[in-house]
Amino acid sequence: MQVEKAGMFKGPVDCLLKTVKNEGVLGLYKGMASPLVGIAAVNSLLFWAYSYGKTLQTGSPNITPTMGQIAFAGAGAGVVNSVLASPVELLKVRLQVQYNAAARGAEVFRGPVPLARHLVQQFGARGIAWGFWATVAREIPAYAAFYSGFEFAKRRFADLLTDGDASKLSPLPLMLSGSLGGVSYWVACYPLDVIKSRVQNGSAPPQRMGYIAETAKNIMAEQGVKGFFRGFSPSVIRSIPAAGVTFATYELVMRGLNNNLM
Repeated sequence: MQVEKAGMFKGPVDCLLKTVKNEGVLGLYKGMASPLVGIAAVNSLLFWAYSYGKTLQTGSPNITPTMGQIAFAGAGAGVVNSVLASPVELLKVRLQVQYNAAARGAEVFRGPVPLARHLVQQFGARGIAWGFWATVAREIPAYAAFYSGFEFAKRRFADLLTDGDASKLSPLPLMLSGSLGGVSYWVACYPLDVIKSRVQNGSAPPQRMGYIAETAKNIMAEQGVKGFFRGFSPSVIRSIPAAGVTFATYELVMRGLNNNLM
């Protein structure tokens, strides 16, 4: 919905129904292979960079960082994460927008590898780095809010349930805290995500700096402010279980590893 022309879909439900009607149920899973393959590497790099960023600021992993330090570490992790996230997002976006492509006679790519090969052959290294700086611009506020939202909620739950000891929280409050982090992520960055998706779905990689502002101006001229929030609701709804499970899993795994090392 972020990159399609205004009026093509009336909303998320209309998009769902038309996609299933024209492309079948499998049409809902277009572009899944790219994040599915890359998610382990992306999340590993992200959480490592975040942990390292906290330690750099506090001097020790055993010192509890302030909320400001949490946000700064998250923003830094977002920058580092862009190295992997940008090409993964590029392939996902371009695979997802092949809406009814076969019926229109357009070239159809069956997965991320054929698409990546095509982009490199056509544009060289720029083809796979397409939209990198737009990804960086999104990731900085996104992950500052992602980790801040989670940490804020986790600390509040710890105060209410475990006398301030977050290491004793059960999976449910950890999942709820992660869900707040997921919602915070999209609230902080959604317009920038729309811009990134528009950039990565363009006809050619941008050749000069300033393309982020130029794309924003085009969206405003075509669709107004609402153009920056197309598809916002599905993204937020999706993030609630996804981020909840991600954070709860991370916290519990780290808790188990730390207990085994002690």
